[in-house]
Amino acid sequence: MALIEKFVVVANHYPVAEDEEILEGMLVKLNSSGEVVLATGASGEICIGVAGDTKSTSTSAIPVTNNAVIGAPAESQQFVNRISDTFDETKASGRMTVYQLGTYATNMVEDGQTPAVNNPLYVGAKGKWTAVPSASGQIIGYCTKAIGAYDSGVPGVDVNGSMSLGNYFEFKLVI
Repeated sequence: MALIEKFVVVANHYPVAEDEEILEGMLVKLNSSGEVVLATGASGEICIGVAGDTKSTSTSAIPVTNNAVIGAPAESQQFVNRISDTFDETKASGRMTVYQLGTYATNMVEDGQTPAVNNPLYVGAKGKWTAVPSASGQIIGYCTKAIGAYDSGVPGVDVNGSMSLGNYFEFKLVI
């Protein structure tokens, strides 16, 4: 999981470019054909929001398992094409959810970055979040909670009596 939707205000759907590798929680822009592609923070670039779906063209970033079998009798067994699609949530529609306002948590932060509360956030070179101003200068959001273990709500012993989902920071998206 790379994006946790806490309070969604605006969500849109856009067609996604065929050969893109975009993970949920990364920042995106539109190409000249009006398709979603990964934002890079380049000068003159306009980020339109944060990816709410994963578009994967390879298995390098996402775990893969075999098809799931449903139906007990052999003659009625069917294979579902979900997990085996490498969690490509855009495969059926060719469209991606793009969030443009709201409050979220993500772990898609540039390596070495630790956004501080109330500081502006920008697009990093690989579509990840950064506290360092990018060449585009576009402020994407503001940090509302520093990076730390995110409580999953599953009973355990890691965080406040629950297991952690990993290290996430929370932000207010202002695009």
